[in-house]
Amino acid sequence: MYVYDPTVARLTYRALLGRRRALILFALPALLIVIAFVVRAFVGVDDKVAADLLGGFALATMVPLIGVIAGTGAIGPEIDDGSIVYLLAKPVKRPKIIMTKLIVAIAVTMAFSAIPTLIAGFILNGNGQQIAVAYTIAALVASIAYSALFLLLGTVSRHAVVFGLVYALIWESLFGSLVSGAKTLSVQQWALSLAEKVAGEGYVDATVALPTASVLLVVVTVGATVYAGQKLRRLTLAGEE
Repeated sequence: MYVYDPTVARLTYRALLGRRRALILFALPALLIVIAFVVRAFVGVDDKVAADLLGGFALATMVPLIGVIAGTGAIGPEIDDGSIVYLLAKPVKRPKIIMTKLIVAIAVTMAFSAIPTLIAGFILNGNGQQIAVAYTIAALVASIAYSALFLLLGTVSRHAVVFGLVYALIWESLFGSLVSGAKTLSVQQWALSLAEKVAGEGYVDATVALPTASVLLVVVTVGATVYAGQKLRRLTLAGEE
């Protein structure tokens, strides 16, 4: 496959699913499901509570944090410790390396965020008002954009995890939820626009129109991926010089 290299993918999966990162990746989904069981036990079936929990914790916190771990971890450690040089020495085109790592990061982010979101949604209210499915779709779409953004961060900065956490915890969870102007530049809000179309009326509140959100998701994902490929190519040239 032109955009996918099995060897690069295997190495990336091994790096992302190593013992330390795997523990972190499992922790947030496990916490979400535990909270869902507790809420269901004490509150019962409540569509509004289900929507608030999936929107406030799953989409606003869990998905971007997992995206940070998967996106930056797909390439950042290799650049930091210099092992990327050995990969770049292989006869594999640089954009293909980026695309492979992006595919792996997306797959990991989706697996550890969208699947737990769906499970938690069914625990909370049995997918009443299509809330579980709506937020699962939002998590799937957000996983793509977050993976591209954080993969780019891992390519351009040695402090990618710090910058990623600032974006995920401060911009997305705080400014992206509270400040009206910032909402337009929030991946979370773009994903919510899709969830709003699927869920019952009044259970998901998106501030960005679906056409705008769709365009921005595509532009950010493609732009971040292309720029990451360009940065990796320049990194190769610098090493060769």
